[in-house]
Amino acid sequence: MDDTASLKDRIAKVLAEELAPVLAMDATAIEVIDVADGVARVRLGGACGCNPSSVMAIILGLEQELRRRVPEIEYVEIAP
Repeated sequence: MDDTASLKDRIAKVLAEELAPVLAMDATAIEVIDVADGVARVRLGGACGCNPSSVMAIILGLEQELRRRVPEIEYVEIAP
């Protein structure tokens, strides 16, 4: 397994174990699309995927938690 795949797996694990259960309470799903050059691209689906203020709050929370648990991540980008 290459470094990118293992990094993507680590991010997916953090999201699945720590963040997805919280997001699921708002009927929001999250999926890791890609990881490259310190950027984690994720896709949001469900209830708050369309509300800009909710999306911004989610991004900030995701970045903070991912930086803490996966230091290689610099920021989170939302994929369409």
